Amino acid sequence: MRTVARVLSDAARRLAPLGDTPRLDAELLLAHALGIPRVKLLAMGRQAIDETRFSPLLERRLASEPVAYILGRRAFFAHDFMVRPPILVPRPETEHLVELALEHIADRPLSVLDLCTGSGCIAVSIAAHEAQCTVMATDINPEAITLARENNAALGTGVFFYRGDLFGALPSRDSRFDIIVGNPPYVESGDWETLPPDIRNYEDPAALIAGVDGLDLIRRIVSDAPAWLNPGGLLAMEIGERQFDDTAQLFDGAGFREIACKKDLAGVRRIIHGTTPRSRTGQAG
Repeated sequence: MRTVARVLSDAARRLAPLGDTPRLDAELLLAHALGIPRVKLLAMGRQAIDETRFSPLLERRLASEPVAYILGRRAFFAHDFMVRPPILVPRPETEHLVELALEHIADRPLSVLDLCTGSGCIAVSIAAHEAQCTVMATDINPEAITLARENNAALGTGVFFYRGDLFGALPSRDSRFDIIVGNPPYVESGDWETLPPDIRNYEDPAALIAGVDGLDLIRRIVSDAPAWLNPGGLLAMEIGERQFDDTAQLFDGAGFREIACKKDLAGVRRIIHGTTPRSRTGQAG
């Protein structure tokens, strides 16, 4: 039998062509196979181990399957979320959207709506940190709603999930929110074939692709959101790295003010946000 150090070294070498984190991927998969925390694995460098359970996991990753799907979970904003294909795997950059929402909430009992909720990671994270808020979430995919409800139950939060198309899923046309957030599809259709195979071969294209310019869903959300927001309400969305200027124009055209961006750790203008005027002129349609 080989030592942990040797197994990890060999696995990281084989995984190197697949992404930027081959060593981390190997560590997560081996720890999962052995049923131990990763921190304990790192202290076992010279210990010989049985690789029987690790080998099939490594082969799955070598076939480009995302680590999160293999493990069945993904860490997001201090919590572990259950994930399964083809529901979108939560990304680190999406945590900035949660940060922005929490900054706006500032311990106030506000009402929050999360559109295109997917695994529920945004809505549940907000509810977990601000239990006094009323949080609702929608998604058109029934599998996503099922998974989001499972994460909601597992983390003990009180999010209300509804299946349907954006605002149309809400049970009342009279609903109003202080904050609307969302991570809608925003990949340009022409960019699909350029994406890594762990995305193209495993994740739901409908959760990623949004027309020729990637703005199909964003246009609808920006256009409809003012009628669902309380005066002074916040709309914040994750967008693609080339989409801020075009999306800012949409925000401006819909009457939003204080339009700005929150950059991710790579310096990309990742989260766009704006507020509605302090007096209401529209009604939900």
